[in-house]
Amino acid sequence: MFQYDARDRAISDARLAQFRDQTQRFLVGQLSEDEFKPLRLQNGLSIERHAPMLRIAIPYGVVSARQLRALADIARHHDRGYAHFTTRQNIQFNWVKLEEAPDILGQLAAVQMHAIQTSGSCIRNVTTDAFAGAAADERVDPRPYAELLRQWSTLHPEFAFLPRKFKVAFNGAHTDRAATGVHDLAFDLYRGADGEVLARVLVGGGQGRTPRLASVIREDLPWRDLLSYSTAVLRTYNRFGRRDNISRRGSRSWSRRSARTALRARPKPNLPPCAAGLKPSPMKRLLTSPASLPIPHSTPRRSSAPPAPLRSSAGWRAASAPTNTPPMPA
Repeated sequence: MFQYDARDRAISDARLAQFRDQTQRFLVGQLSEDEFKPLRLQNGLSIERHAPMLRIAIPYGVVSARQLRALADIARHHDRGYAHFTTRQNIQFNWVKLEEAPDILGQLAAVQMHAIQTSGSCIRNVTTDAFAGAAADERVDPRPYAELLRQWSTLHPEFAFLPRKFKVAFNGAHTDRAATGVHDLAFDLYRGADGEVLARVLVGGGQGRTPRLASVIREDLPWRDLLSYSTAVLRTYNRFGRRDNISRRGSRSWSRRSARTALRARPKPNLPPCAAGLKPSPMKRLLTSPASLPIPHSTPRRSSAPPAPLRSSAGWRAASAPTNTPPMPA
């Protein structure tokens, strides 16, 4: 499980102090609604029809007992005694008071949780298989790679104001329980013949008014290129994605449009297909930039505590076994 280090705590404390000041300025009339809106969205606070809604990030769906107790305490004292888990592994409080939002975020920070980038047009919470690390049909544990992308995307200055929200998922099992096909960017992890972790890259999926399954744009992507490839995809979306129509801003619309524009050119060697419509020289530099992870320095931060042993269950293992799924490379 991810654990805060000194840098994470500093970022969380600074963001909390900043948002507390912004909220107070809004409540006394020093900030207008239009000025306050992007600030509250960056901290997970949406104004719904009846009350503010606070969405809390649970990175790749992993939450501890201590964090659950803190969430229950927030529900008891700041909401109506309950909360909602979302389909993307977040949790929402739908009846919070605006003036209490900074105090709630302070309680979350005490148990290493936050609401950063859970709303607004940015890279949202990175999700994966709910059974990651324990599934019988798992090829690769996706959690370290999801954590790697979470660290990279949190407060990323280049992608803080995208055309629309951008959802990322990882899958490492034969059965796609992460629903990668309905995400803007997804990585299906497996091992190559030499044992190296590779990824099948999908883009352009989503639900809503115009549901669409994601398209595969790259096979056998080395895991070391996850960040550079993600940068290429996001830069293309940031450039070509629509900002004029909220119902057509998502990567689904961008994917169809890019088929005729940004993606129509034949990809250059060693370039992502999504980068074909851009100038090749910046993309070549991108794939050899620090975003390409060198092996000695690329291990994601993980908890120092060993995971608790899991009890096997024949019934659960049978239920999680692959069904009608072709075998992947061993």
